[in-house]
Amino acid sequence: MKNKRILLKLSGEALAGKTAEQKYSEEMFEDIADQIKKLQKKKVEIGIVVGGGNLFRGRDLSGLPGVKRMTADYIGMLGTVQNSLVLRDYFESVGMEARVSSAIGMRRVCAEMMQAEVEEHLSSGRIVIFAAGLGAAYFSTDSNAVQRSLEIGADMLVMAKNGVDGIYTADPKTDKNAKKIDRLKAIEVLQKNLKVADASAVALAKEHGLTIKVCAMDAITEVFSDKVGSVIEPN
Repeated sequence: MKNKRILLKLSGEALAGKTAEQKYSEEMFEDIADQIKKLQKKKVEIGIVVGGGNLFRGRDLSGLPGVKRMTADYIGMLGTVQNSLVLRDYFESVGMEARVSSAIGMRRVCAEMMQAEVEEHLSSGRIVIFAAGLGAAYFSTDSNAVQRSLEIGADMLVMAKNGVDGIYTADPKTDKNAKKIDRLKAIEVLQKNLKVADASAVALAKEHGLTIKVCAMDAITEVFSDKVGSVIEPN
């Protein structure tokens, strides 16, 4: 029986936990590692895409004259490399094998992405952390997550969120009447302009038949349960 395979999308802010003053939370790293270990015991192969928002966001340079959007995007990609390296080292410190695969070549710090090597690592039970986005400006980490999910043949893209356990009809933090949506079509996300992920990423998932699950950070272990999170069906 073929092992299940997922791509886990984490925001950079998630690594900081609940304290905005710090870049990383050891408690959050421990929780992520524990949940991934449980999934691995169930024979789930795991790729990860992590954002860089805890370190840098391109919009931070929006008010600085002369800085191009492309430059800001590349700086953001470097932030994802930093987070990927930190994640890898933490995983390995607790006995989990992990590799960083970068879309931008930087041999002194991590391997440049090669599909054959990625497949070998995943099939061998190693976690693969995809860094540096798609290696091109104007693409978000959401688009990167969908692209890498398709490349590795993931059964599902899991978008783990801080402070929310799925998709709602409105912001549950500000609207007490907001209701959780268990399942919806990708076309509904696009038509209703739901702020779940970048529209371009949702459209790409729809086009290529990729299922997306949105869940809470503490529910990663249970991503295959129908009772957890919200599912975006491609068709």
